[in-house]
Amino acid sequence: MKVHYRLIGVLTLCFCLAGCREFVDIDLPSSMIVDKAVFGDDQTAISALKGMYYSMDNNNFASGHIYSVTAIGGLVADELVSHNIAATADFEFYENEITLNNSGNASIWSSAYNTIYMANAILEGLETSDGVTRELKKQLRGEALFVRAFSLFYLVNLYGDVPLVLTTDYRKNALLPREAKTEVYTQIIIDLEEARELLSIEYVDSDRTRPNHYTATALLARVYLYQEEWQKAETMASEVIEATQTYELLQDLDHVFLANSREALWQIMPDVGGNTNEGNLFIIQATPPRVALTEQLLSDFSPEDERTQHWISFFEDENGRRYYYPYKYKIKTSTDPPTEYSMVLRYAEQFLIQAEARAQQDKLGEAIADLDKIRGRAAIPLIADVQPGIGKTALLDTILQERRRELFTEWGHRWLDLKRTHTADAILGTLKPTWQATDVLFPIPENEMIRNPNLKPNNDGY
Repeated sequence: MKVHYRLIGVLTLCFCLAGCREFVDIDLPSSMIVDKAVFGDDQTAISALKGMYYSMDNNNFASGHIYSVTAIGGLVADELVSHNIAATADFEFYENEITLNNSGNASIWSSAYNTIYMANAILEGLETSDGVTRELKKQLRGEALFVRAFSLFYLVNLYGDVPLVLTTDYRKNALLPREAKTEVYTQIIIDLEEARELLSIEYVDSDRTRPNHYTATALLARVYLYQEEWQKAETMASEVIEATQTYELLQDLDHVFLANSREALWQIMPDVGGNTNEGNLFIIQATPPRVALTEQLLSDFSPEDERTQHWISFFEDENGRRYYYPYKYKIKTSTDPPTEYSMVLRYAEQFLIQAEARAQQDKLGEAIADLDKIRGRAAIPLIADVQPGIGKTALLDTILQERRRELFTEWGHRWLDLKRTHTADAILGTLKPTWQATDVLFPIPENEMIRNPNLKPNNDGY
């Protein structure tokens, strides 16, 4: 039944977006992009929305496969090493030598903007619809705003200044210039604040695959952390942490990434096939693997850390060489129904956000307590026991290290942490011979620059 619903959703949304490409050659009114019939009643509107989530599992940006934020973020940081010599684009990310025509980079850019386009199409369709009930309109608008903010968050963090696309009007979007990073973040916050007000605190389906109030709050907590708005970050994270009727830190680490885990704030359901793209990519069953964990990441874990036992595994080849891989997802291939969903936002991150925000405000005791929630579950010594008098700088360093161990190979956390804390040069500069300071941003893809000269100049170093 779920597969049937998802197929209806994506087919419906295809009708919704059918006119997009033709605007290159044909002069039609921009309103033709959104077919009003798609939003004629509650059922068709819900199908259109589910089509957007279906697309996210299948496009590169959010898919969890090789050219997703998860995999690319691991390669450009110090989490993943590329082993497939035939995959030139992979090596360019791993070596931080991304060329302007890198196919993976072009796919991340285009698929993220495609997701934004779909969110905008839903927003516009709801705005003009007379057939969708008022309460459902609020819910669907909140979800579309959240997805647009989520996509913009990754675009602005990967590329810096980017076009701010808020409509489906192709003629308007085609030549949009890059907006300053501050302006993009302003729009992200506007979208998330409204989404928080519109979305229910309950999940509208039995799955956790459609965002709720706490999902939007959690992403807003992260946004405020990145903006160094420490008090706001703490407030947002605290609200999510206190929602213990819905969420908890699971003590069994093998259950964290299961479908509808109580640690899940938002997940993406796998497409037909019953396994996540992350599991399919990361689990090694033959050599050479496409990617594997780096020695630098492995050395950051102590032997007693439970995460090494539950979230890391290895494949040994005929010569006795071991390739270690992320084992957060246990299933490489399977059949429906899926038992694991792709984890996008999870509860544990909120403790780390709150710890960092509190430490930055000199609330060191409270920050230690937050951090020890994560360390305690991993069965490593608590800071309160071994370093009760730790200073602010050392505590912030410890929080960053704990983020690395807890969130490795999830949605580019390590890469974005190195960038926002201005530690990329110091850490990656010693590991990667070709590293340059300008590598902290990806290049705008060459084909996009050709289509839209207003995107020039490209990022420094390209």
